[in-house]
Amino acid sequence: MASISVPENIRAFLLDIEGTTTPITFVKDILFPYIRENLEAYLSAHWEEDECKQDVHLLKKQAEEDLRQNKACPVHAVDQTVHTDEEKAIREVVDSVLWEMAADRKTTALKQLQGHMWRAAYLMGKIKGEVYPDVVPSIRQWRHHGLQIYIYSSGSVEAQKLLFRYSVEGNLLDLFDGHFDTNIGAKVESKSYENIVVKIGCQPEEIMFLTDVTREAKAAEDAGMNVAVVVRPGNMELTEEERNKYRTITSFNQLELSGNV
Repeated sequence: MASISVPENIRAFLLDIEGTTTPITFVKDILFPYIRENLEAYLSAHWEEDECKQDVHLLKKQAEEDLRQNKACPVHAVDQTVHTDEEKAIREVVDSVLWEMAADRKTTALKQLQGHMWRAAYLMGKIKGEVYPDVVPSIRQWRHHGLQIYIYSSGSVEAQKLLFRYSVEGNLLDLFDGHFDTNIGAKVESKSYENIVVKIGCQPEEIMFLTDVTREAKAAEDAGMNVAVVVRPGNMELTEEERNKYRTITSFNQLELSGNV
């Protein structure tokens, strides 16, 4: 695949994580199974702690919102005040979380709980964040040329920071200037990218967004950003139309900064 020249006016890169900086298999085969396998034990151990109570409260609010919008939802109430039977209450939370995960939902409530569980796992050394081998050298080069680097993922900011702080290549947090998650907006909505532009403090055409999802690429493009679609093993296959529409790369080192030196 040919190299791509990065426009001279680019001041910042905005990076997706899953399928872009990090293999999809890490999320699918390590992070998500960890939640499913340890959820009930985690809730039982932390049920009376304020952080866990807040997580459960947010999940309850999400369930109530789903009911208002007539969305399918297995649980009507998922907080500690509903049942005197703690085990039953925890089981309802587990059912709700597993249902959201099975539906591949990106709700802030779900992502917050997952982030807190992953934090415990990273701290105990049970999980180490994975990154593609081309990612760190490329980002270091971009920073050397004065570019800023931001992350935008559906995973919570906390989960993002954990992945890069406890990575297989050590603590990488100093490579990034900021992190965005679904609190800024959904990744398939152009308004989210407009919000990010305001936060970064530059023009949309001065940002280049890298993602493996064409719906996200379109949203960023609609907001005025430059985009490139990352094609990695295990990522969703692009249609011929998508390949013709978007610039694609298989590695970060295909992005040439000659004009930015």
